[in-house]
Amino acid sequence: MMDKWFSAEDSALLAGEAAAAESVGCLTDRQLDLIFKSGLFKIFVPKSLGGLEMELPEALRLEEELAWLDGSLGWTVTLCSGASWFVGFMDPSVVPEIFADVAVCFGGSGMANGTAIRQGNGYVVNGNWKYTTGAPHNTIFTANCLMLDKAGPVLDRTGNPLVRSFYFLRDEVEMVEDWETMGLKATASHSFRIRDCRVGPERSFLIDPVYAVMDGPIYRFPFVQFAELTLAANYLGMFRKFLDLGQDSAPDLFRKAKTSLKEQVEKFYRLADASWYQLSHTGEIPLSMLEEISLVSRKMIQDGYTMISALYPKTGIRGATCSEPINRVWRDLFTASQHVIFRS
Repeated sequence: MMDKWFSAEDSALLAGEAAAAESVGCLTDRQLDLIFKSGLFKIFVPKSLGGLEMELPEALRLEEELAWLDGSLGWTVTLCSGASWFVGFMDPSVVPEIFADVAVCFGGSGMANGTAIRQGNGYVVNGNWKYTTGAPHNTIFTANCLMLDKAGPVLDRTGNPLVRSFYFLRDEVEMVEDWETMGLKATASHSFRIRDCRVGPERSFLIDPVYAVMDGPIYRFPFVQFAELTLAANYLGMFRKFLDLGQDSAPDLFRKAKTSLKEQVEKFYRLADASWYQLSHTGEIPLSMLEEISLVSRKMIQDGYTMISALYPKTGIRGATCSEPINRVWRDLFTASQHVIFRS
């Protein structure tokens, strides 16, 4: 399927650099050159800004195939392009300058681990955020902050602490190189911190369809289900790769597992396609369909891990040898299993 997006040569380059990327702890220059050339960090960015402006169903299939090529590659592209999706909610006055950089790369954290205190017409921000995928490549860092005033936390309309998103330039953050996991090593998901950074109101935005400032259905897709679908596509790619690499170990068992996975994948994409159709044609996705996206995505991932756990012992020493591709896939998968979105 990759020939839909890349030549065989480019696909071989992306996959062939995987071991080197793991060794250096981040995507290689050759991978990054192709990513920037292909616009992969801007999958959901409008074409007017140099993005691919891809519809969600096609983007999911692309992300799955990238994860099949290599887990760290797919994960980095998915998370960074997912962060650049925030362009649809940002102050339009700042967007052209940001995307004038051909090597623009968004990354950040969804945790509200910072504070923003109103000061004059702007804010003073402090905080520490972990697990910033693609941190060495990020030119824009996004982060969520609790809003404070002199009296304490600012409350939203429902009486809960108000959280807003902010973006920061690379020279405004301090990266903390602490990503030392067994897998997804080349995602370079390091931490970053900010100390007494003064920013204007144009740096703040709210990630919610009602606050979208750009046209297009992609910016009206609810964030939780957007995240579930795009991340699930990565797990699918890695599940498939493990089954492909291990099929000679126990052909009958692996063949049966592939059939089972295929059935769930088809259901997953039918639902993703249907939700996109609903949003594109009616302007909204029914709540029941959003709930089904969450249920189907989570079940598919849980069943996938049960399947991989049962098959791993069949791979023998090859599966336990760190230099073997199947071992890297296994380590990537079980590092990915710790993502909070599928543990909640």
